[in-house]
Amino acid sequence: MDIEKIYGDLPVLETERLILRKITFEDVEAMYSYGSNEDVSKYVTWNTHKTLSDTKEFVEFILSQYENKKVAPWGIEYKEKGKFIGTINFLGWQPNHKIAEIGYVISQDYWGKGIATEAANEVIRFAFNNMDLVRIQARCFVENIGSERVMEKTGMSFEGTIRKGMFVKGQHQDLKMYSILKEEFSSLENVNN
Repeated sequence: MDIEKIYGDLPVLETERLILRKITFEDVEAMYSYGSNEDVSKYVTWNTHKTLSDTKEFVEFILSQYENKKVAPWGIEYKEKGKFIGTINFLGWQPNHKIAEIGYVISQDYWGKGIATEAANEVIRFAFNNMDLVRIQARCFVENIGSERVMEKTGMSFEGTIRKGMFVKGQHQDLKMYSILKEEFSSLENVNN
């Protein structure tokens, strides 16, 4: 499976409460709403959006990624309100090694409701069924308890702490590494069905 086949026409994924879809210019204001929140941007690699122009530039980058059939995020839309509330994507996909790394961010208004877990489960399911992966991993700053809980709830196993594993926002960050293998996810799916 190659990147262009998936990202040439990013599929819409749906869960009980969410629609995972391509991001559009209509999402700029909603993205700015959470992207400009320092509590949301504290544990991610990108800087807090200072102006609406920062968000527009990011959306333009995403749209060019879609157009060029490159890895790009799904927008997370909360069905009940028809509202764009975050993104989820593969930060890296190595088809030759059959592994990918997942990342996500959602508006603080929706924290603690299981939404990131619901989105992550759907993207993991899609990836194992359609991207020929054997492993999906995720990393978070050691202080990011919320993201760590999402990883645990999706069935990922803690593998260890990567000391000073990333230089971001002017300092080295320790990262917790989690992963799930295809056979582990399949076992969880069978138990839950």
